Amino acid sequence: MTSPDDDIDGKPCVTIRCQDNSSVGVTFCDRFSFDQDSVHYAVEAWAPGLTARVNEVVAWTWDNDLTTFLEELAAVYRGWDGERNWHTMDRDLAVSAVFRSGGYIGLTWTIRPWRSTAGDWSTSVTTWLETGEQMSCLASDVRHFLAGEHIALPPGQ
Repeated sequence: MTSPDDDIDGKPCVTIRCQDNSSVGVTFCDRFSFDQDSVHYAVEAWAPGLTARVNEVVAWTWDNDLTTFLEELAAVYRGWDGERNWHTMDRDLAVSAVFRSGGYIGLTWTIRPWRSTAGDWSTSVTTWLETGEQMSCLASDVRHFLAGEHIALPPGQ
């Protein structure tokens, strides 16, 4: 399940929670941009006993972006065989997707700081979402987040 949110500072963010276990998820937050060619943002991953954050993931406007990957997954609601993969140019964020019978997509989000960062670590969490509407909403929420657009929430949310 995804939700466009505002963090404590009122800045837009997108949270993806695993449908099977809501204590597992990923948040896109702290978006900023220096120019029209790129967008910088942080990605946080969490699960029981795990909290990790990469502060400056870069999305290039001319690159194959995450929203296109997510939209393509949403369009194939009947599933596929094997694994589909996407990553940023710097590989600080990578996503692999698998289809599970019953209409669910497992998205494994891997974050790692730039190689020059001390500690050279990486972590992954997997979120399960329903195909169709949940995947379409995720793609839309991420597109709005990366574009710097606030997302209107339905009343009561």
